[in-house]
Amino acid sequence: MLRNAFLTLLSLAIAIGLGGGSVWYALNAQDGVGAIRIGQWTAFPEIGTQTADPYSKARVAREGVLALGRAEGLTFVAERDETGEPLKRQCAYTIEGSYPTARFWTLYAADQSLGVIGTGRARQAALQSYEVLRQPDNAVAISVGERPAPGNWLLTSGFGRMYFVLTFYDTPIASSTGLSDVTLPRILKAGCHA
Repeated sequence: MLRNAFLTLLSLAIAIGLGGGSVWYALNAQDGVGAIRIGQWTAFPEIGTQTADPYSKARVAREGVLALGRAEGLTFVAERDETGEPLKRQCAYTIEGSYPTARFWTLYAADQSLGVIGTGRARQAALQSYEVLRQPDNAVAISVGERPAPGNWLLTSGFGRMYFVLTFYDTPIASSTGLSDVTLPRILKAGCHA
C-alpha cells in the first residue's frame, strides 16, 4: 500500500514538473505556437486578436503589455544574428536592409523581458523611423554597439543576452496577405569585446 502511494505521488510530481516546464518553455520561446519567421525576425500576428492561441494570451497577460491589434501594427523580435548565434550586448552589430511600408516603425535593443536595455547614459537604446538616415535606395543601415558610429547608431552596453524589437505601426504587412512578400533587415555581427 505504501508502495502504491509513493508511486502515485512520484507520477504526480513528474506530471506536474513536466507540464509546468513545457508551459514555461512555450511562454518563453520566440518560436512558439502561432509564430511566423522572416529571416531572423519572429512575430505573432494573432497576438492582439480574439483568435490568439492560449499561449499568446498568457504571454500578454504575464508581461502586462498592450498587444497591437491586426489593423494597428505588428512586432518582430530577433534573438539571433544572421549566422544563428545569440545576440549579445558586448558585441557590435549592423542591422541593414529595407523596411516594409509603414506609417511609423521603432527599433530597440531589449533584455530578457523585452524591455528597453538601460544604457546608463542620456541616449536610449532605441531608434524610430523619423530620425534615421536613409540610403538612396531607401534602405537603412544601423550600427549597434557601445562605441559611437557615424550615421545611424543604436547604443547598447553591458553583458549578456540581447534582443532586437522592431515594431511597425499602421502597416499593410499586419494583414495575413501582406506577410508573403516581406523582407526584413539582416543582422550582421561586426565583432565582440571582452
